[in-house]
Parts: sequence; structure tokens; C-alpha cells
Amino acid sequence: MRNQRGKGRAVAALGAVAVSLCTLTALPGQGARAAEGPRQHRPDRAESPYRYDPRAQPVAGAATGRDAPRLAAGAVYRSALEPGTKAYFQVDLGATGDAYVSAVVVPKPDAEVVFGDGIELTLQDRDGNTCDTGRATFGSPQYPRPVAAYVSRGTAGHRTSCQTAGPYHLLVRRIGDAASAPGEWGLELRHVREPALTAPEPTAAPTSWATASPSAPSPSAHTAHGSTGFADAPRLGPGAWRDTLRPGTTLFYRVPVGWGQQLFATADLGRAAGSGYVPHAIDFQLYNPALGQVADAEMGYDGTPASVSFPPLPAVAYRNRYSTSGQVGALRFGGDHYLAVSLSPETARTLGAGPYPVTLRVGVRGRVGPGPAYEGAAPDFAPGGRTTAPAAGPAATGRDGDSTRMRLLAAAGIGTGTLLVLWAGVRTVVARRRAGPAGPG
Repeated sequence: MRNQRGKGRAVAALGAVAVSLCTLTALPGQGARAAEGPRQHRPDRAESPYRYDPRAQPVAGAATGRDAPRLAAGAVYRSALEPGTKAYFQVDLGATGDAYVSAVVVPKPDAEVVFGDGIELTLQDRDGNTCDTGRATFGSPQYPRPVAAYVSRGTAGHRTSCQTAGPYHLLVRRIGDAASAPGEWGLELRHVREPALTAPEPTAAPTSWATASPSAPSPSAHTAHGSTGFADAPRLGPGAWRDTLRPGTTLFYRVPVGWGQQLFATADLGRAAGSGYVPHAIDFQLYNPALGQVADAEMGYDGTPASVSFPPLPAVAYRNRYSTSGQVGALRFGGDHYLAVSLSPETARTLGAGPYPVTLRVGVRGRVGPGPAYEGAAPDFAPGGRTTAPAAGPAATGRDGDSTRMRLLAAAGIGTGTLLVLWAGVRTVVARRRAGPAGPG
């Protein structure tokens, strides 16, 4: 009986430990839920065709700079903006190197927008002086779709109050006719840094460049599946890429363009079954790696094959930032550039629901050349705000799903190993008791 009672006590103890281990294994998920608190109604989380970065952290802008939340470099954030309002955020900048803060504005699919509607970004120093401004509007294609803008702080060759290290404020406000879009707009915010140089670069921006598009490497089109957000846009190489586009949606793609390379891109829309004409039906945009707009082109569509492309652009070069042209200045660093093609929702009412065949023709001229002599790791403005340098804030880790899975696997591994050790101990105790003399019952 002693052996049986000892065995029962050991197994009971093992069961208690197992329950405790299971509880510990579940703690990461429980802790996350506790930190989140009760779920609140978030209008910015309403259904939207735009795919936000899954690692984006929720943040609410402040009404004044005094209470502005901090946007860590290398992280991604998600917020929202009411009409007629403004939101303040804080970024910490060093005394050297350049910095960029971008905002993707995402109106609801059924929002009414007009030409001048959009957002304006203002970067201010601690005394309220303006360092830079940037804006994104919907322009002639007056239908809701994601558009992006950024502001920057440069240090090379500048002598202003915006060169000192310390906290700066980002002011985001809606512009245009507030009555045309009464709903809340979503925001996706990024703060990225570009290191200083250890050797000077030329400061004379180019004034001429090649205008003839390179020939496509193959006449046949490959199949592509565009994303509805920047974060997971598929990468396209030179050539023709075939996809389908539905009215009211925007598809995103990334094209690697290295230092010294020149990008050419065209969007072809195929034939439609219906008839009629939709003005400003197609909107074609190009963004640089920090989500600054480089070029924008649009055209009407009557159901017959149509094509839209950007004007010839210079090769990517550090010295482009010294140009007075916004298009040239935006081609200032090598990396993944983004193509965004949108189709007006009016197309469905006029020509049919679709989807419509679209072909992207991508050309990249030249070989990748050496980049500037950066101090430390060269910037890599990858999706999700990740950079080659260590990123501050929680977003510096891997995707939330991946990190959660790793925590669970680690906890499960620890729990399984501990259970095996305890079970071995139980078997040893039981064996010893069986080998010893039996006591009275």
C-alpha cells in the first residue's frame, strides 16, 4: 500500500506541476490580452480595402504638442483622423543624419472626396519653427484611395534650428473641404532614419538623363498578385506583369531600384465588355523607399485598351536631394520603390463590375553602383519600417504572429522537457519503493 500511496502522491504532484506549466505556457497570450484591456470601439478598424501593416502599433495623436505620443524610429503605427482636426506626434532626432516621417491616409471606401481633400504633414522643432511640410491630396481622380506623403529633416549643408538633437513634433491635419468627407480616415505612420555620411557626396543635382525606355527582357507577361497595402507588396523585376484590378481598389507592388539605376514603368488596362467613358479612371503612383511620392499619372478610360506611364525620371542618386524638382529630389536613395495603381469605382457603374485586366511593364536601366559612404549600416527602408540598423520600440522585433508563436514554442519546449524530467523521477521513486520491504498496511 505504501508503494501505491507513494506512487499516487508522486503522480498527483506531477499533475499539479503539469497544470502549472500549462498555465505558464498560456501566460504570453493572457498577458497580451491583459495589456490590451477591454476591447474598445475603433472606427479606424472598420472594413477597408487597404491592408495595414500587421505589426502596426495603435497610437492616438494629441491635440497639442505637449502631450504628443512618441513615434520610435523603425516602428510602424496605426491611427485615425477626424475631419477638421489635427494630431500631434513626437519624434526624437539626432544632430547628424537625415530623418523621414511618412503618413498613409486611408479614407473609407464610400467616402466622398474632392480635388483638394487630403492631409498635410508639418515637422516642427521644439520652438514651433517649421522644418518641412508635405501633403497628399486626391487630385483630379476624385475618389477615395490610399495616398501617402512624408516630411524630412536633413542636416548636410543646412544651418537652421532644425539641426539640433532633441524632440521634434509632427503635426498631421486634414485639408480641403471637410464637408465632403465627414467620416474618419485611417493613418499608417512610419519614422525612419538615414545615417550621416563619412565622406561628402556631390551637391549638384542632375539636369538631364536618358529618356528612352529600355526594352523588356521578354515579351511574355508573368502573373503577379498585387497587395492592397505597402507592407506586403510583391516584388517585381524588369518585364511585363499581368494582374486583375477591381473598381474602387488600389494594388501595390515593389520594384528594387539600386544606386545609379533608372526606373521606367507603365500600366496598361485591357479591354472592357461595356461601353462609356470614365474620366480620371486610372491613377498610377510611384513612391520612394520612405513612402515619399515620386510621380503621379492618371487618365480616362472608355473600355478600350489604355496605357499610362510616368515621365522619364533620373537615376537614383544621393545628390538628387539637392534638386529643386520634387520628382528628382524624391529619387534620393536606393531600395524598394513602390508602384500603386487605382481604378475608379465609377468604372463599375459605367463599364461593369470587372475585374479588369491590368499589365505593368517595368524597366530598370543600368547596373547597381556603389552607394554613398554611410556612417554605419546603410538604410534599408523595408516594409513595416524595418531598417538594417537596430530599430527602437516593440516593432523592432519580428511580426507579432511570429514572435507569439516563438514564445509559445519556447514555453511548450520548457514544459515538455520539465515534464519528462519529472516523469523520470516518478519512475525512479516508484521503482525504489517496489524494491524495498513492504511496511504494514
